Amino acid sequence: MEMKWIDGFEIKVNDDNDEIVISANREGLLSLALQLADLADEPHGSHIHYDEDNSLEEGSKELIIEKTE
Repeated sequence: MEMKWIDGFEIKVNDDNDEIVISANREGLLSLALQLADLADEPHGSHIHYDEDNSLEEGSKELIIEKTE
């Protein structure tokens, strides 16, 4: 799956007690929306892995979004 990013995106993932918080600017939200729409068309078991090394802001928790059946 090709990852589509809008220039200037910023995304951060934190855990706050028992909650996961995803914070993003406009470009980050639009990038996530494009990627989730693409993931919806992939076979079950497909996933997107986000971390500091490939897309998230420093200090973010890793995030994996997986498509189920």
